[in-house]
Amino acid sequence: MSVLTRNVFLVVILCFFFKGHSQDSIQQKSNIQQYTPSKLVGQGQYDVKWFNNLYTETKSTFASGTQPRQTFFTSTLEGYTGVGKNNRWNVGAILEFRSNVVGDRDALDVFKFDGENNTARSGLTSIAPSVKFVPIASVSNFSIQSSFFIPLVDNESENGVFLDQKGYIWQNRFFYDYTFPGDKWQLFSELNSELSFGDKEESFANNSLNLSPGLFLSYFPSNKFTILALAQHSQRLDLGNNFTQDFTALGGGAKYQLTDALNLEVLYTNFVRGNNTGLGQTFNLGLRGIF
Repeated sequence: MSVLTRNVFLVVILCFFFKGHSQDSIQQKSNIQQYTPSKLVGQGQYDVKWFNNLYTETKSTFASGTQPRQTFFTSTLEGYTGVGKNNRWNVGAILEFRSNVVGDRDALDVFKFDGENNTARSGLTSIAPSVKFVPIASVSNFSIQSSFFIPLVDNESENGVFLDQKGYIWQNRFFYDYTFPGDKWQLFSELNSELSFGDKEESFANNSLNLSPGLFLSYFPSNKFTILALAQHSQRLDLGNNFTQDFTALGGGAKYQLTDALNLEVLYTNFVRGNNTGLGQTFNLGLRGIF
């Protein structure tokens, strides 16, 4: 074999090797790496998420010391599909179901759905048509989710048991993420704004604006697993209801890619400070499928 022939042969082999290696790297990138909340699914794809949040408290800023336990469970189902050929628009809807218990009942009693002794309430509390879009075509990792929540509750509180806000909410969430070189670290940021309006006698939150920025730092030991730390703040501004509120929460969690389509998420947060709010903890479990 001549030197020229041998060199050509080696070049061809190397090209096939690097092409195959590159394709393997692309295929190995999981949904938890690619599809942060900033990223939209394409036309014909579906993004479905079931997220469960259990908040329980024995302290609040309304009184000193401990108080009888209160627990609030929220189960949220949201689904989107891509429209158009440029991956810039998703349309969908959000459903919220809640179950709350008071009177120092056990935190897990929210799953009994019993209404025992006027210490519990539960039910489907709101529905929201929703859209997600990428406002700048060249910045696909910046997106906005806009949702309009319609209340389904008759009364916000009954016999001293709060269920959910009785008012309309226009929610806008601004998402941005950045993946550091090497694909091991990822920073995700969110600014959530909620404009609540309606009769101020029917809800503590009506005629107020709630702003909630958050930062999430993720580390990927592998392409199918990530651990994360988070910091969130919430600030409710008075727009005519004479009520303000704020709190700060810190926490962490993990995500695991169960299958090519389905991933699991667990999170924990602790309310470390606040005004006109409870000081409790949240335990969160979510499943997300992209098909």
